[in-house]
Amino acid sequence: MISSTVLFYGNYVLCLCLGLLCVVFVSYWNTEWRGGFAWDASFLQFNWHPVLMVTGLVVLYGNAAILYRIPFTWSQRKQRWKLVHAALLLSSLFLSILGLCAVFDFHTGYHIPNLYSLHSWVGICTVVLFTAQWVLGLVGFLSPCSPLGFRKLLKPVHAWMGMAIFILSLASCLSVTRNADPPPITTNYIEALFANFLGVLIVAFGLVVLGILSNQRWKRLEPGQESSRSLLPGDN
Repeated sequence: MISSTVLFYGNYVLCLCLGLLCVVFVSYWNTEWRGGFAWDASFLQFNWHPVLMVTGLVVLYGNAAILYRIPFTWSQRKQRWKLVHAALLLSSLFLSILGLCAVFDFHTGYHIPNLYSLHSWVGICTVVLFTAQWVLGLVGFLSPCSPLGFRKLLKPVHAWMGMAIFILSLASCLSVTRNADPPPITTNYIEALFANFLGVLIVAFGLVVLGILSNQRWKRLEPGQESSRSLLPGDN
């Protein structure tokens, strides 16, 4: 029987590859068919929006979410990995906010109303929840003044919210429609297929991340809980 650790690392490598492909595909799409990038309130500035949101809100966020599942980290001090987790999420949040700035500047330059589509509603709610989640996590888990009882109360809420935000980020990326935001989706057959493949990659990446998060055998146990791992099937 394949060991749980080997199975995890197989999924983890798949997650890394899919995440890299998501970034490559969304970057190539906006370079090859959308004209490239600029920061001048033009259509080229809008092209930063999908790249930054997919990179930050999906790929970086997903990898930060599964950080504690990596068996390599279990034998090391958790505080160190809390800092890495927080730094990855902060980078993800920064790219997401930058992506919002790109599209808002573009809308302002072309006198286009903001927040008029389902895509924009889901996206802005995701970033707002993400910001609140990060601040609450910083106060609850990294602040030395945080009471132990508060941390225990916050932990399941933090984990649930983290997964919910990730699902919302996937929904936001996949909810782009022809009328969601200019420039309009092209009628170019090759570009349309390429954009569809990007969507499939995002779905596949999301499913792998959610699969890793939902597997209890790959959950980091707190001190004193190690013996319970041996009761789970598939660990030999």
